[in-house]
Amino acid sequence: MNITGIITIIALGAVAIILFMGLWNMFRGGDHNLSQKLMRARVIAQAVAIVVILGALFFFGRGS
Repeated sequence: MNITGIITIIALGAVAIILFMGLWNMFRGGDHNLSQKLMRARVIAQAVAIVVILGALFFFGRGS
């Protein structure tokens, strides 16, 4: 596995962890501000993950 694969897995893992933390906080009736911050962090993490995946495809993809 190359470095881009590892970075992609880490980025997707971060998205999943932040998502579940936000959902857990929301379902247990925790602080609403924390839920909002976690969901904003999830959106940012998703954007980073998409950029990493697209960058890997651009630089290492086997296009025509």
